[in-house]
Amino acid sequence: MINQQIRDREIRLIGNDGSQLGIMSARDAQKIADEKKLDLVKISPSAKPPVCKLMDYSKYKFDTQKKEKEARKKQKTVTVKEIRLSPNIDTHDVQVKVKNALKFLKDGNKLKVSIRFRGRELGRADMAVGIMKDFAEQVSEFGTIDKQPKVEARTMTMFIVPKA
Repeated sequence: MINQQIRDREIRLIGNDGSQLGIMSARDAQKIADEKKLDLVKISPSAKPPVCKLMDYSKYKFDTQKKEKEARKKQKTVTVKEIRLSPNIDTHDVQVKVKNALKFLKDGNKLKVSIRFRGRELGRADMAVGIMKDFAEQVSEFGTIDKQPKVEARTMTMFIVPKA
């Protein structure tokens, strides 16, 4: 609440430099704010009596928005990139997938490696674990295994995170 929105009978007033100006009526506080060409802002409505402060509200709002914008700039979003393999993949095909995976890890993205089983391939899950381990070993220079290979329904997944 700012300026005329404050309807309390008594308030505790704090100056724009942080000094206590005492307890007074909201009208008197508003007159002081008008004289100093500042806004009267309620900062603690639950206190007895409520605490109000003299400040340039538009400047305060601008500064907080600027801080939030800076915080969003520094925030890094991590995206999950997926690479799909198959249980009977050839060595050259694995090399192509490793090349793409290294590119993703260098960019700082998380990597989801999955193998999809079709038909009777599910009976040879041990071969797929070997393919996953080999893949992880080839990208170990830029990434580490976050979650070990795990079979869920007809898919085996493993997560690799970039090294710090």
